[in-house]
Amino acid sequence: MVYALRRPVVGLLSDFGLKDPYVVEMKAVILSICKDAQIIDVSHEIEKFNVRMGAFVLASAVSYFPKGTVCVAVVDPDVGTRRRPIVVETKRSLLVGPDNGLLTLATEKEEIKHVYEIGNTAFMLPRVSKTFHGRDVFAPAAAYLATGRLPSEAGSKVDDYFIPKYAKPTIEDNALAGEVLHIDDFDNIITNVSEKNLNTINAKQDVPLLVKLERKVLRPRYCSTYGEVDANELLAVIGGHGFLEIAVNRSNAASKLKARVGMNVRIAKA
Repeated sequence: MVYALRRPVVGLLSDFGLKDPYVVEMKAVILSICKDAQIIDVSHEIEKFNVRMGAFVLASAVSYFPKGTVCVAVVDPDVGTRRRPIVVETKRSLLVGPDNGLLTLATEKEEIKHVYEIGNTAFMLPRVSKTFHGRDVFAPAAAYLATGRLPSEAGSKVDDYFIPKYAKPTIEDNALAGEVLHIDDFDNIITNVSEKNLNTINAKQDVPLLVKLERKVLRPRYCSTYGEVDANELLAVIGGHGFLEIAVNRSNAASKLKARVGMNVRIAKA
């Protein structure tokens, strides 16, 4: 089968942290079902309940896993409610998690083939807690997929999966309307605008962009790397994960500009 690796790889992301036993419980479940699984921690330091941050981190990492990897992601503030547990089958991998937008950025990169709701109880633990689907639903489902079970066996196909606003910017009057997706540890402002999006408005490198960050109007030079401008100078750059960043070379853009995640961004040619 196309998804069967010689040694199955399972990527694991959550907002659980490492103080409590939650991550270990998920790993134990995976290994009890798929004993040969190689579990790779993407991150367990996602800010609590911050689905958008989890989506960004997952999307940044997923393409670098071997083809056939199963990634299970749990940032699930609505656990136990009517939100669906899903498996997303892409051309490269399988993604398991809640249908709350957490998987969407990753699947945009990976190219979706099918999405299935996890409804087959054979893909779950015998007893399912209402508050810990990471252990009782997502971990076993990922483990069974890692053993070679078909994603279609997990449950019925769905077409109305949730697509959050931050998944894609829109074009309005030859400008891109997006938002701040993430602020990294270098205090760079990472937007949801990709290089492909910038090409739609014919943005050119070495030419300033007109960036409206809420009410602030900026004209950063569109560079290929941070060092193309002097220290403490503002710039715009496509970062290592393919998204447009607003940065200050060797300084703190988000702090200087009082940027925050979710802030509206509008980008056009200056």
